[in-house]
Amino acid sequence: MNSAVRNRQRETGSVKPGSVNPAGRKGAVIDYDEAAYAVEDEPLLTARANAEDLGGTVPVAPSAGAALRFLASAIAARAVVEIGTGCGSSGIWLLRGMRPGGVLTSVDTEPEYHRLARKSFAQAGFAANQARLILGRALDVLPRLSDGAYDLVFCDGDQSAYPEYLTAGTRLLRAGGIVVFNDVLPPGAGPATDGARELSDMVGNDDRLVPLLLPIAGGMLAAIKK
Repeated sequence: MNSAVRNRQRETGSVKPGSVNPAGRKGAVIDYDEAAYAVEDEPLLTARANAEDLGGTVPVAPSAGAALRFLASAIAARAVVEIGTGCGSSGIWLLRGMRPGGVLTSVDTEPEYHRLARKSFAQAGFAANQARLILGRALDVLPRLSDGAYDLVFCDGDQSAYPEYLTAGTRLLRAGGIVVFNDVLPPGAGPATDGARELSDMVGNDDRLVPLLLPIAGGMLAAIKK
């Protein structure tokens, strides 16, 4: 690398003098701005504001939403199950990653969440038939869904039920499908909830699954069904 190029990189911050990478070699260090990869536009900001006004539900962090969009896109998802509709934030991210015409099945116990989520989906430009919103407890609804018919299952609900959601989600997924759990890492140095701890043990010991912990937002545990 010539000195002119190196000087330009230093001026723009892409190279820091004296920086050392983990391998012990001097080289470029790039300070990534996570927000640049997870931008919330007007529909997402409206959904977030609705959740704040209503209370009782916390939208996924933008970085978590971007991860959901990426995963749905990576496997060209057509059929996705979401546990915990909220006010529609995670649903928008998922739908944006899914193939055109894909259908999101989202389960929640609160009618008002569904009403606001429908408005959010419409504002984001999705047709009404792209979101199938089912009112009820997830553990009552999931047994009625077809085995092996879904590409991705996203769980963002009661952590004490995460182990049961894993069992149900594994049944619902096709081979190559992905199950994702939100907020599995405790804040700070606090202990993990019993549900998250049991979930981690189950995923790690299931030979049918290929797991990955994504240390973004509150932590996302994903697993591919073989």
